[in-house]
Amino acid sequence: MTLKSYTLYIKLFLICIVFLTCSRQEKSEDGIAETVLSASGLPTMQPSQVKYAKVDADFIDTKKAAVEKYCNKYWSNENNNFSFLVAKNGEIIYERYQGIGNREQQIPITSDTPLHIASVSKVLTASAILLLVDNGKIDLDQKVNTIIDNFPYPEITIRTLLNHRSGLRNYAYFTEDKGVWDRHKTLTNQDVANLLAEKNIGLEFPTDTRFAYCNTNYAILALIIEKITGVSYPQAMEEMIFKPLGMTNTYVFEFDRDLQTAMPSYKASNMRLAYDYLDAVYGDKNIYSTPRDLLKFDMARKAPTFLKPKLCCQIYKGYSNEHKGTKNYGLGMRMIEWETGQKYYFHNGWWHGNMSSYITLTKENVTIIAITNKSNKNVYSVRKLAPVFGDYPFEFGDED
Repeated sequence: MTLKSYTLYIKLFLICIVFLTCSRQEKSEDGIAETVLSASGLPTMQPSQVKYAKVDADFIDTKKAAVEKYCNKYWSNENNNFSFLVAKNGEIIYERYQGIGNREQQIPITSDTPLHIASVSKVLTASAILLLVDNGKIDLDQKVNTIIDNFPYPEITIRTLLNHRSGLRNYAYFTEDKGVWDRHKTLTNQDVANLLAEKNIGLEFPTDTRFAYCNTNYAILALIIEKITGVSYPQAMEEMIFKPLGMTNTYVFEFDRDLQTAMPSYKASNMRLAYDYLDAVYGDKNIYSTPRDLLKFDMARKAPTFLKPKLCCQIYKGYSNEHKGTKNYGLGMRMIEWETGQKYYFHNGWWHGNMSSYITLTKENVTIIAITNKSNKNVYSVRKLAPVFGDYPFEFGDED
């Protein structure tokens, strides 16, 4: 090879590198990276690069004492399973892991033990959908029947699935109707869509006329992720969220693969709860994670690089306030909106004996996460810690 041809080869090689880099990362006007693609071309969440001030030692001592007092009141019994974390500015100020995750094998719960986060999975599913919207793969008000073949409800959009205003019936209920499904067979997300198309499953109410929390919405959203990305929901979540954020102890439960290895769930009496025909459906549930991994996720959602500002604001807009009150729901996020203007964002979860609570205090930049795989509604009581960090006048009951 001559020197001239070698120089030309190097120039072409460098041009290719620049092209590939630019195709994987777009820049905003201020130079902040907005889009990074996975190896297969899927948009990804990126770890927060925001440099927060180090939390003051006196602040940590004061708040840690308050959190410890809470734990001693609600979780003093070491026979209770508890995976718990409180952080400020992404810095952990208190965490606690206790109990036996798998009683039959005597596996203890540690900071690395993935537990079923139940409906908190919806927050992650919504985040993947919003990444696809942000990158022009789909539109927030796109009709679902343009994505899923034979979807029989022409007015349902991606937005009305996200905010639970679709009117769809819960698949856990309509599959119990006579002649709809053989409950000896494991149900999948595609089965849910097929039943909606083939079994004349009517809507609970006309689309976008009111709010009704429904797991079917997020089962369909998981299917949309699969249709748009061309990969399975577990793989899409791994590539778009888990891997880029370093969530190494987080995965989507796959029925055939994980049935024998996932942490089981228990009643308060320690009786192990059996899997059933609904346990293969994901999107609405079936993500296993840890508080530390969910903290990484929470910080990434708060970062300015998560979504374009206009879209990000729509997450925290209330869509379920046709009746006056404080309770509301955004795009994959529950919220309380007080007349004072104070807002509280969270999502709870329950499936079998698994219960979870994810609280993100955006104003104070505080994250509170609690998970158990042994039925105990005290998980939801972690909301009582919010007033330790800000003005949150709680007067509401437990809810999923």
